[in-house]
Amino acid sequence: MDKKTVGLSDNFKGNTAPKSFVKNPIKGTKFTIAISSAKGGVGKSTFAMNFALALKAIGQKVGILDADIYGPSLPKMMSINEKPKSEDGKSMVPIVQYGAQCMSIGFLVDQDTPMIWRGPMVTSAIKTFTQKVLWDNLDFIVVDMPPGTGDTQLTFAQEIKVDGVIIVSTPQEIALADVTRGINMFDKLKVPILGLVDNMSFFETDEGKNYNIFGEGGVEKLAIKYKKKFLGKIPINIDLRIAADSGKPLVEENPNHKISMIFKEMAKKIKESFLN
Repeated sequence: MDKKTVGLSDNFKGNTAPKSFVKNPIKGTKFTIAISSAKGGVGKSTFAMNFALALKAIGQKVGILDADIYGPSLPKMMSINEKPKSEDGKSMVPIVQYGAQCMSIGFLVDQDTPMIWRGPMVTSAIKTFTQKVLWDNLDFIVVDMPPGTGDTQLTFAQEIKVDGVIIVSTPQEIALADVTRGINMFDKLKVPILGLVDNMSFFETDEGKNYNIFGEGGVEKLAIKYKKKFLGKIPINIDLRIAADSGKPLVEENPNHKISMIFKEMAKKIKESFLN
C-alpha cells in the first residue's frame, strides 16, 4: 500500500497567507516597539519593564502596554494596584508609575481571575488598549507581547503600526527552535526586527566564574544566520529577580547596577536607530 505524505494543501496555504491591512499607529505615540518571545519563561516581561524604564532613564517619554491578555505581569512588576480612570466613559487614562504611562488588562480584573477568552475577545481588548487609551505624547510605547505566534501577534502585526520588534530568548536549543518560527512570522508580516537579546545568558559567581546554564552563543548564532542585529547578553542575576518580584524593576531600583547599565546601553542603541 502506497503511503502518502501528509501536508498542507496549496489551497489552505493560500487562504492563510498574509493579507493587506491598514495599519493604524497607536494614538499619542511616536514609535511602537513590541517585545516578543516565541516561548514562555524566557524573561520577556522582566526585559520589557526594564527596557522601557531604561528608555525613560535616557530622556525618553515612555509608555508600557501589557498585551499579554492571558498572563498580565505589569501590575505586579510595576506595583500598581488601582484601576484606570475614564474621563468620558469611553476612553481610559493610563496609570503613571515610575514616570512611565502604563496599561494592562490586569488593572481591570482581579489578579486571580483567569482570562477565558476566545480570539475575537482578545483582539477587541488589544484594539481598545491601542485606540481608546489616552496615551500622552509618548516618544516610545513598549508593548509586552504574549509568548508564541497567536492572535495578539497577528492583530498587532496586521492592524497596528509596529515600528519594530525585539525578540528575547534564552540560549537553550528548545527555545531557539521557537525563536526561528517567530523570526519567520515577523518577516512574513513585514514587521522590522530590531534585534535579538540573549537573556539568562550565563550565571556569574561571586568569584567571577561564568556558567552557561542554558547553553552558549545560540541566540547570537541565530541572529547571524537570519541577518538580524544581536543586541547583547543579559546574565542571570538575583537582584534582577528580586526587584521584579518587589514591584520596582531594577533599572528604577538601582540605576547604577551593572545589569541596569546593560539595559541602558540597549535602550541607547534602539533610540539611536529611530532618532539619529
